[in-house]
Amino acid sequence: MKVLITGATGLVGKAIVKALHEKGISVNYLTTKRQKIGSAKDFNGFYWNPSKGEIDVSSLEGVSAIINLAGASISKRWSSAYKKKILSSRIDSLRTLRKALEQIDSTSIKSFVSASAIGIYPNSLINYYDENEAEVDDSFLGEVVEKWESEIDTFNTFNFSVSKVRIGIVLSVLGGALPKMARPIQNFVGAAFGTGNQWQSWIHIEDLAQIFVFVLENKLEGVFNAVAPNPVTNAKMTKELARILNKPLILPNVPEFAMQLILGEMSYLLFASQRVSCKHIEEKGFIFQHPNIGAAFENLFSPGKKDNESQMTSMNKEFV
Repeated sequence: MKVLITGATGLVGKAIVKALHEKGISVNYLTTKRQKIGSAKDFNGFYWNPSKGEIDVSSLEGVSAIINLAGASISKRWSSAYKKKILSSRIDSLRTLRKALEQIDSTSIKSFVSASAIGIYPNSLINYYDENEAEVDDSFLGEVVEKWESEIDTFNTFNFSVSKVRIGIVLSVLGGALPKMARPIQNFVGAAFGTGNQWQSWIHIEDLAQIFVFVLENKLEGVFNAVAPNPVTNAKMTKELARILNKPLILPNVPEFAMQLILGEMSYLLFASQRVSCKHIEEKGFIFQHPNIGAAFENLFSPGKKDNESQMTSMNKEFV
């Protein structure tokens, strides 16, 4: 079996590649950076430039499944220009992939799995969302995910299964949100945001990678929330992280207006509340290895996770 992955060199992509290789599955990957193109056993790179609709069609040779993770990070200040990049990077990538598939005999491809995000669900302190929710959050992020998923739906014209994996807050010591949450706590300036009552639907990076592999191998169709079974409030997540890092929380909660001054519109990510259900993927037979936030943090910061101290040191430098 061979899988083509877009975004394979990113945080989530690397975890998925590792999970696939552990199963003996070969990977082709597409990258926009020529210096990241390499060739190794079961891991071969190919160039593409979605903004220009360019793609090396040979990347699809022998491929039986595709995982799409392409898209600019949402964790950068949302200037007008960058907001356009967030959306166009997702749409252009999908259109470039579809154009390539239209140029080949795609009958060997059995599954197409694309990333999406739980940001599509409306901001709410009381609702508990599953994949059947029709209302879309009236924010920039809700707009992006709605258009992203609409473009993914165009792949339903092909004769393979199409699925969308709506990702929550990804927890990994190697990047993403967790190092940014851990750093102020380590420096004794950690605190919850706003009231701290906003729901945060999170997932351990290992469970996320396994969900993508599970959906792919079982040729599942439709939408699946990639979140752990037990969402927590921002206050609870902050408290648990401080406990694991053995640091006190001594400051009052950070007011919303302060983060708006620092981050602008992007501060919405810190205060939006989405309590999201994972029952759909569990009903398909998926079993979470990290269902609870405390145990998930303990696993991520355990001494057995490579050299955790050096990892955190390097990450702290990244976010200085």
